[in-house]
Amino acid sequence: MPRIEDYALIGDMQTAALVARDGSIDWMCLPRFDSDACFSALLGGAGSWQLGPSVPVRSIARRYRPHTLILETELTTDGGLLRVTDFMPPREQAPDVVRIVECVRGQVPVRSRLALRFGYGRVVPWIRGLDGTRIAYAGPDAVYLRSSVEHDDDLGAEVTLSAGQRETFVITWHPSHLAPPRPVDPAQAERDTECFWKDWCARYRPPSEYPEEVLSSLITLKALTYSPTGGILAAATTSLPERIGGVRNWDYRFCWLRDATFTLSALLEAGYEDEARAWRDWLLRAIGGAPSQLQVMYGPAGERRLTEIELDWLPGYEQSKPVRIGNAAVEQYQLDVYGEVIDCLHYTRESDRGVLNQPAWLLARGLAECIERDWQKPDRGLWEVRGPDRPFTHSRVMAWVGIDRVLRFALERKLDAPVARWRALRDRIFAEVCEQGYDRRRNCFTLYYGSRELDAALLLLPLVGFLPARDERVRGTVAAIERELCCGGFVRRYSRGDTDGLPHGEGAFLACTFWLADNYALAGRHDEARRLFERLLALRNDVGLLAEEWDPDARRMLGNFPQAFSHVALVNTACNLAGRNPAHRHA
Repeated sequence: MPRIEDYALIGDMQTAALVARDGSIDWMCLPRFDSDACFSALLGGAGSWQLGPSVPVRSIARRYRPHTLILETELTTDGGLLRVTDFMPPREQAPDVVRIVECVRGQVPVRSRLALRFGYGRVVPWIRGLDGTRIAYAGPDAVYLRSSVEHDDDLGAEVTLSAGQRETFVITWHPSHLAPPRPVDPAQAERDTECFWKDWCARYRPPSEYPEEVLSSLITLKALTYSPTGGILAAATTSLPERIGGVRNWDYRFCWLRDATFTLSALLEAGYEDEARAWRDWLLRAIGGAPSQLQVMYGPAGERRLTEIELDWLPGYEQSKPVRIGNAAVEQYQLDVYGEVIDCLHYTRESDRGVLNQPAWLLARGLAECIERDWQKPDRGLWEVRGPDRPFTHSRVMAWVGIDRVLRFALERKLDAPVARWRALRDRIFAEVCEQGYDRRRNCFTLYYGSRELDAALLLLPLVGFLPARDERVRGTVAAIERELCCGGFVRRYSRGDTDGLPHGEGAFLACTFWLADNYALAGRHDEARRLFERLLALRNDVGLLAEEWDPDARRMLGNFPQAFSHVALVNTACNLAGRNPAHRHA
C-alpha cells in the first residue's frame, strides 16, 4: 500500500481522484465528492485503475503542469521513458477522467487494468460493449470507457509504444438510465483544462514571499471546492487514519463551518473575491432557517443528514478500522462554531463594497442571540471530542469573538442593536476566560476550565484578537505548548489525557504548527517563524500536497488527504509573514 504522501490529486471541482506514484488511481467517488467510491483500493478494498509500464520501473518523477491541476508522471524503464498525463476536465455534461500515455524515449510496453467496483468496492458491475465503447453498469451508475486501445471483456489492455507514440483512455460516469454521454476529445479536453487553470491562476495576487508555494495550495483549495454551490470540503477522502492501525478514522468529505474565516482570509488575501463570496453565500444558504438549528458541518450542497455508518467489508488503510462514511459529529453542540460564523460574516463585510448584506446581518444577530443564551453550556469543542461535554476554553474564546464581531458590525454600520448588552457580555466572557481558563501557577491557558491539559487551539488567541501575542499569558501558553505538545518540532493538538474518549495516539496536527509560526511572527520572533514555516513546507509531497497530520517518528503523513485546513493555514501563514494577513489587523 502506498503511503498517503505518495498520492496526487486530480479533480473537476465536483469530485476528485487520488493517483499513486506508479500511476494507479486508488480512490474516486462518482459523481460527487461524497458519493460512493468506485475505486476503493486506498482503503484496502477493491477497485482501481492501473496504467503504466508492464515491465519494471527504474525511477518515477512527477509534477503538476505549471499553474494547473494536470498531473504528469514520467516512468523510466530499461527500454525507455513513458509519460502519463492525468486530469479531469472542468465538468460540463458528466465527470470524465482523461489519461494519456506517451512514449518519450525508446520503447515501453504499457498495461491498463480498469477494475470498477461500485458501492465502496462491494458491487461488481455488468460489463458490455457497444460501438467500440466498454460500459460498466451497476444500478444507477454507468461508466463508459473510450480508448484508442482495444480493451478485453475484463477492461484490460496491453500495447507497446515507441518514441513519439501516444494512446488515450477516457472514462465517463453517467446515470445508467440515460442515453450515453457524448464522447470526449482527449486532446481538446487537455487544452481546455490547461486554459481553465491558467486563466484561474492569472487572477492570483501573490504575497511578496513564497508565491509559488501559496499558489499551489490555492489550486488545491479550488480543487476541493464543490463548484455548483461554492462549498469547500475539508478533504477528498474518508477514513485515512490519524494513527496507523487505530480507530481515529473520519469522513472529511463535508464542509465545516469553522473553516470559514480562515478560508475566506486565504481567498481574499490572494485576490479570489468571487470564490470568497461564493463560500460566504454557500454558508448563508446552508445554515438557512433558524440560527438555533446551526450544524457544525454540511454536505457539499448544504445537506444536513450526514449519518455515520461503518463499512465492515473494508479493511481500511493499512488495516486501520473502522472505515466510516458520514460523520456523527454533525449532531454535536460545538459553541465555537457560532463565533466562527459571525467572524466570517463580519470579515466579508469589506467585500460587499459598503452595501449592507441584510441576510448576513440578520444571521449574525441571530447567532449572537444563541451565544447569549448558551455560551456557558459545556460542549464538544473544536476537536469534536467523543468524550463528555466540557467547558472548553477555546469555545468560550470564540463566543467572545462572536459577540465582539457582531458588536463591531453594529457600531460600524450604526445598526439598531443591543450594543450596551453585547458590550457587557463581551467583557463578562473575557473576564471569565481569563479567570477560569487560565492556570496562574503554570502561566498558560488550558484545554478546559479547571484542567491542567493543554490545547494547541489556544494558539489562536492572538490570531482572533482575544489577546496580543506579546501578552505574558499568551507567551506563557506558547512556551507550555512548545514544552509539552511539540514532538520533533511539530505541534500535537492536546495533551494525552482522556478528554476525547478515544485510544491515545495520533500525529502532529499541521494547522496547529502553522499557528505556532503565526504566533512567532506576531510576537516579533520572525526568524523562528520563518524557520518553522519552511520546515512545514518541506513536509509537502513531491506535488505540494499536505495531509491533516504528520508522524514525526515514522516521518510520514497521517489523516485525510489532501487536507484543506492544512493548505489554508499554509496560505495564511505565508501572508502573515509578508504582513498581509488579517491576524495583524486583529492583533
